[in-house]
Amino acid sequence: MPTQDSSRVPEPNLVKLRSLLQGGRIGMMTTLGEEGRLCSRPMAMQELDPGGYLWFFSGLHTHIVTEIRRDDRLNVSVVHGNTYVSISGRGMIVEDPKKAAALWNPLYKAWFPKGLEDPDLTLIRVTVETAEYWDSPGGPVTNLVGYVKTLATGQAADVGEHGELRVSHPTT
Repeated sequence: MPTQDSSRVPEPNLVKLRSLLQGGRIGMMTTLGEEGRLCSRPMAMQELDPGGYLWFFSGLHTHIVTEIRRDDRLNVSVVHGNTYVSISGRGMIVEDPKKAAALWNPLYKAWFPKGLEDPDLTLIRVTVETAEYWDSPGGPVTNLVGYVKTLATGQAADVGEHGELRVSHPTT
């Protein structure tokens, strides 16, 4: 695993991504399944660490782990309020008891009854490569007013901020 220098100043794109994900808990992780089909499933995000790695817990004997081992390309989509984020990156299955303990919440016993000692417990580390986002101002009423303005004036509505972030990673 690449080492992380705690004195390293976070890059602006990583700071922006962290702010976009703030408050989001569940992401839809999409991997390449059998026969080339895209497969998505909800996954609880644990953290976006200072190195630009997004962490998830998973069962070791699940389709998602098999799929990541076969082809590590994946996407994580997150919706929180009026913010939409699509993260492209590479997945890796990581067996790291110290990291698992740092991320653990007793509520996870619902999925892993033996807790941190559960032999099926593993981590998925996503190396974030790019993130595309749409951050809409206000809420549904603000958006409705914008659409009405578009119809009345013919001018495009302000749909908020859209951008793409590239994340670099520390070297080993």
